[in-house]
Amino acid sequence: MSISVKTLLAAAVIGFALMPGLAHAESLAQLEKQGYKVSKLTKNKAGSQGWVASNGDKRFFCRMNVSIAVVSKKELVSITTAGRLVKLDRATFEATLGGPDPSLPLWSDLQAGRVKAPHVKGCTPLR
Repeated sequence: MSISVKTLLAAAVIGFALMPGLAHAESLAQLEKQGYKVSKLTKNKAGSQGWVASNGDKRFFCRMNVSIAVVSKKELVSITTAGRLVKLDRATFEATLGGPDPSLPLWSDLQAGRVKAPHVKGCTPLR
């Protein structure tokens, strides 16, 4: 199986076009150390859920890296890639896992922008 020169060239052009956005990616921890403030949970133009970290005129969008969050003592919520919320019974979920998972974030914290590094995929500049 051989790859044509045109296909290889097209892939290289697309890769180089995407590099500037990737080169400027930051972590939320780095941005917070620089004094950036984190917004409430929002969606970007593409529909991805996350938070805006801003410091004056510079703004970054930090994508959510959470699939399940705690709503209450009896309820969890599963967050789909499309941003939809699916309610889950917490007792059933924990029985399947073999016990509670202390790493699950609170849904109210995520909504309010009280996020930790594991809850964020990465932050890219907003234009």
